[in-house]
Amino acid sequence: MINDEYFMQQALREAEKAFDEEEVPVGAVIVIQQKIVARAYNMTEQLNDSTAHAEILALTSAYNFLGTKYLPDATLYVTVEPCLMCTGAIYWSKLDRVVWGADDVKNGHSHITSPNFPFHPKTKIRTGILKQECALLMKRFFQQKR
Repeated sequence: MINDEYFMQQALREAEKAFDEEEVPVGAVIVIQQKIVARAYNMTEQLNDSTAHAEILALTSAYNFLGTKYLPDATLYVTVEPCLMCTGAIYWSKLDRVVWGADDVKNGHSHITSPNFPFHPKTKIRTGILKQECALLMKRFFQQKR
């Protein structure tokens, strides 16, 4: 069955790629009409670019694939709550929905602001999808680094 859990599993696969490449394990997919149009994972170390977050890379990939600068019919699935930089990019994309797994109390946007800001006013938010699996991958990564 194709649902939010299915697409979050796809984002988790991207996060596992990041984990394997010693990147902070965050993965993202963008979906339109039940089809994945973009996939990405954090590549900040590999690209030597602090802005190369999974969300940003997935948005850029979707824009290029679709030949557009807005994604009003799309859903972004990301394994960890977006940071403030990524929420700014998400705002401008005009996504229909944003779905994330684990909250990020240290770097996520929500500890700074209210739950829907700074997302576009029409963007719907859903959180906690495969939360434990997403959080466990992050925990394993940082335990390895210590």
